[in-house]
Amino acid sequence: MKNKKERFSLNNKKINHPKNGFEKEYNEVKAWCQSQKMEEWYIKSFDGLKLHASFFPADNPKRIVLMSHGYRGSRFGSIAHIAKYLHENNCSLLFIDQRCCGESQGRFVTFGAKEQFDVRKWIRVLHKNNYKKLPIYLYGQSMGAATVLIAAGHKLPTEVKGIIADCGFHSMKRQLGNMAEGWFNNHFVELVLFRLDAICREFGGFRMKDADTTEALKCNTRPVLFFHGLEDTYVLPENTEINFRLCKAPKEKIMIPGARHLCSSYVDPELYKKKVMEFFEKYDT
Repeated sequence: MKNKKERFSLNNKKINHPKNGFEKEYNEVKAWCQSQKMEEWYIKSFDGLKLHASFFPADNPKRIVLMSHGYRGSRFGSIAHIAKYLHENNCSLLFIDQRCCGESQGRFVTFGAKEQFDVRKWIRVLHKNNYKKLPIYLYGQSMGAATVLIAAGHKLPTEVKGIIADCGFHSMKRQLGNMAEGWFNNHFVELVLFRLDAICREFGGFRMKDADTTEALKCNTRPVLFFHGLEDTYVLPENTEINFRLCKAPKEKIMIPGARHLCSSYVDPELYKKKVMEFFEKYDT
């Protein structure tokens, strides 16, 4: 078992990214997404931001999947790998740009505290345009996974059938605490977090406890499929273990040996795709 000093380093984000080991495949699927003709959608957030998403309809759609990317990511980043497979298997896709990312406005990333309401609003847009009443699924990676899990604590349309959460964190507090202690060997984590929370309140208009999956998972009734790479040293696998225990809805957990952060679908694509399709087939009706 590696100690905490060994688990983290300043290069963790780069080391854990799919470009480290899967660069060719990563670039190919990203370019594929960028080359597709999509509909550009816009909404206004509850706090007045112009938010952007790209809608990619399937020829013969069986379901719609909202794609929620991670911290300071992009709609066609690491999420593109599974997106291509989903579209080829009759899924219409809504790629959202999280606030402060891509073409969406905003000054601060809030780790899901405000993004949960953005996701809920995008779901309402899908519901309004879902004339065939197709099943809707929420798919997220990293912060995007935590965001859709938190959003599931809200009242959502009945068409929302399930959630797929890949390497999501449990809470902003836990994630930043792990980083402070592990990356910088900081022995004053609680003091650091107290100060960070004050900064979030003053400048970002949110509290760290608003970015926490606990209460949402306790009341969520929609099935959840969890993925996490066992070699993830950016968002530790213990986060998914905690989320899985908290979840009261039907659930399944897939831990991928040898996979780092955001890399589960690259390391074992056959298992990943198989589990996703089984999840759809089980809950589509």
